[in-house]
Amino acid sequence: MSGQEFDNKIIQWVDERLPIFSILKHSAVDYPTPKNLNYWWNFGSLAGFMLVVMVATGIFLAMGYAANTLVAFGAVEHIMRDVNYGWLLRYLHMNGASFFFICVYIHIFRGLYYGSYKAPRELLWALGLLIYLVMMGTAFMGYVLPWGQMSFWGATVITNLFSAVPVVGDYIVTLLWGGFSVDNPTLNRFFALHYLLPFVIFALVFLHVVALHTSKSNNPLGIDVKGPQDTIPFHPYYTIKDLFGIGVLLLFYLGVVFFAPNFFGEPDNYVPANPLVTPPHIVPEWYFLPFYAILRAIPDKLGGVVAMFGAIIILFFLPWIDSSKVRSAKFRPIFKQIFWIFLAVCLVLGYCGSQPPEGEIVIVGRIATAAYFLFFPLLWVLGKVEKPRPLPHSIAAPVLKGASAGHAAQPMEKA
Repeated sequence: MSGQEFDNKIIQWVDERLPIFSILKHSAVDYPTPKNLNYWWNFGSLAGFMLVVMVATGIFLAMGYAANTLVAFGAVEHIMRDVNYGWLLRYLHMNGASFFFICVYIHIFRGLYYGSYKAPRELLWALGLLIYLVMMGTAFMGYVLPWGQMSFWGATVITNLFSAVPVVGDYIVTLLWGGFSVDNPTLNRFFALHYLLPFVIFALVFLHVVALHTSKSNNPLGIDVKGPQDTIPFHPYYTIKDLFGIGVLLLFYLGVVFFAPNFFGEPDNYVPANPLVTPPHIVPEWYFLPFYAILRAIPDKLGGVVAMFGAIIILFFLPWIDSSKVRSAKFRPIFKQIFWIFLAVCLVLGYCGSQPPEGEIVIVGRIATAAYFLFFPLLWVLGKVEKPRPLPHSIAAPVLKGASAGHAAQPMEKA
């Protein structure tokens, strides 16, 4: 028995034998949520929405695609020109990847700003970063599938990085390629993995949500829930807020799809892959650019690969690197300034990654790379020396204080 009572007899019958409706009601309706969450908390659900869009459009695109180097480029053009609404599916999928990453990046930086990685949410943070890593692998393999010039040469450059690994590097590259160069076996493997990995992401998202509901949501104040007065049910208060967020996201997303579908793309990828002609400037998709800049900032191949992967792996240790007991940057004035500098450094790295590695760009990229890694030891020191502002006693206190201040101001306004 589930213990829940439903008006619909069929739902009640199913729930008594398989309590799926009770689980959904507990996690999506009755779940007690801090009452002060702002719109930055929308981006987790927006990322989930984009994941569903990507999987749905990807399944239909796979029906018209052929993972063969001789016909892959033509298959994509066939989808665009001959399949009913194939152009729409392709543009939704192609630009959906960018909007998916936008939502995830905002979600990650929101977690950084409000200290959502701190105890007891360390595992929640780690699962989120695992989702991000699998997303990066999925996106990279998907970028190879159209088999244009940038697809082919991007695959060649990125897979070649593994050759820098001592002893087993060449074996890993040969395993990825399925031969001795990027060719038909590579495309087959990437297509199979690109189709599989989104379902791995779904599994990780499920674990991420379970971990969230176990450790409970953080909030802008970064303090724990003290009692029922600090929370409200997830539905209808946050479901309607999420629906509003999805509406705003769709305005931008569909605006790009219908009016600037190639805004995030590279013109070279509309040229069929040619192993004999190297593009003048090989760049990955924009969401990889900061890490690509870190890779190029180190003059040694192995050092660059270690720095690139280290830039992501170090984020897993952030809950232990940050020694401050206060979560939210609202009460940490020095950390707040360092956070915005760190965000600016990431944007500078993204710009450096998009430019040819020449002249001043190389110097700026190296300075920005050093600043990126300097952020983490600085965070540890800051936690020891920074004096945070006093925290409120509960989530409800600032809310009620604001409400009472508003009521007190009314007579003044009338006067």
